[in-house]
Amino acid sequence: MSNNYKGVLYAMITALLWGFLPIFLKVSLKDLDSISVVWFRFTFAFSILFIYYALSDKKQLKIIKKPPLILVIAALALGVNYLGFMQGINYTSPSNAQITMQTAPILLALVGIFFFKEKVNGKQLLGFGIAGLGLFLFYRNQLQAFIEDADAFNTGFFWIELGAIMWVLYASLQKQLVQKHPAQLLNMVLYGIPAILYTPFVDFSAFAGLDFSSWMIVIFLGLNTLIAYGCLALAFKYTEAYKVSLIVTVNPIITLITMAILASMNVQWIKTDSLSIYSMLGAALVIGGAITAVYFSRKNKKTPAENT
Repeated sequence: MSNNYKGVLYAMITALLWGFLPIFLKVSLKDLDSISVVWFRFTFAFSILFIYYALSDKKQLKIIKKPPLILVIAALALGVNYLGFMQGINYTSPSNAQITMQTAPILLALVGIFFFKEKVNGKQLLGFGIAGLGLFLFYRNQLQAFIEDADAFNTGFFWIELGAIMWVLYASLQKQLVQKHPAQLLNMVLYGIPAILYTPFVDFSAFAGLDFSSWMIVIFLGLNTLIAYGCLALAFKYTEAYKVSLIVTVNPIITLITMAILASMNVQWIKTDSLSIYSMLGAALVIGGAITAVYFSRKNKKTPAENT
């Protein structure tokens, strides 16, 4: 498998996991506050990676003592991103949070083109345009709901946009870091720094009151962090940033389709959304645009890693 297709596959796994993420985050808020949930996600993922390196390659752990400055900045940005997205979900809904967060992959695509000087061709730009049109149609009705509840919109919008900007900063730095360091080693530090910073603000007593199903939810959130960001780091390593951003735009489609299915089942444990004909058409265009952009990507020359 070429590096390009590896990157695409890893980005697709990330998109799938992120599609289910906001739904589980919203449910977890019934038992825990935002900071406690964010802290658990970081701590769980850090612990798994720390144990892995402690058992398999202990010398790699020296990065903890003196991490690169841009890695520390990336970790701080990721910490703010997690809290911003979590607070956004707290004030709005999983669907609304996903809508607003799409600022992040769009900005990342621009960073990839203008900062990393990644090349694009006409057919890829067409795919990007199709995806943009799809996002407009898909989110049309949901954005109207924002306007009808100005207070929730303003608060949720602020937190999620802050998270989106911080995610772009994290992703841009991660793109550079994965060229020099193992992706999972970087992630260990990326999780560890925010975990330490959020520890003083955690409500540990709330964890003692969790039942079995609630523990399964928070453990899933921890695993989601570990796997999704592990795949994202590898996606950045193997393919272009703008391509990763296009694939990641599929994750809100997954969220809203899942919410529509839950609505048809009349579930009571989460407030559900429904899909209109415009949303379904938009979903098809977003996915079609992303596929077009990926399919017509330029074939890069093989890197030394590919020739070994």
